[in-house]
Amino acid sequence: MIVDESTERAAALAEALRNAGYGVVAQLSTCENLQTRVLEMQPDVIVIDMDSPDRDTLEHMCCLSRETPRPVVMFTHDDDNEKMRTAMRAGVSAYVVNGLNNERIKPIIEVAIARFQEFQALRAELAEANSALAERKLIERAKGLVMKQRQCSEEDAYQALRKLAMTRNLRMADMARTVITAAELLM
Repeated sequence: MIVDESTERAAALAEALRNAGYGVVAQLSTCENLQTRVLEMQPDVIVIDMDSPDRDTLEHMCCLSRETPRPVVMFTHDDDNEKMRTAMRAGVSAYVVNGLNNERIKPIIEVAIARFQEFQALRAELAEANSALAERKLIERAKGLVMKQRQCSEEDAYQALRKLAMTRNLRMADMARTVITAAELLM
């Protein structure tokens, strides 16, 4: 998918992409309704060509990155470091200044895709680690409640929670959540 406010530049970019072996599923003149169009067209990569990324474009990139992440390549003439950092934080995979060269398009897109995939893997790993930590905190809290209620050791409380989870065919975190909810109800 190409986003370019200039129809001449968009046509030249589309031709360069086709010559590099890519198909162009859509050409947009603005980032307005980008989210909707991405959901409709399901592009593999979004290529944006503009003189300078404005605040609205970067906000659209943030929303896109959060809701329907895709590799985004931005060709621009603006070499401002702050805009570059903001674009990268917004989810742009490759920010290329004055670099719209037909021979470089394929490697730039390939690097952007690889960078995007690596970032998505790191994001998934972080989410998994945060989830495991949150579950561990729940189990610790439930264990503390059981220890207090039964006047037992930490190991005995853990075994009681584990046995109850197994009996009810629940994960330990779900059992811990149930114990915490029950304790809050009784307080």
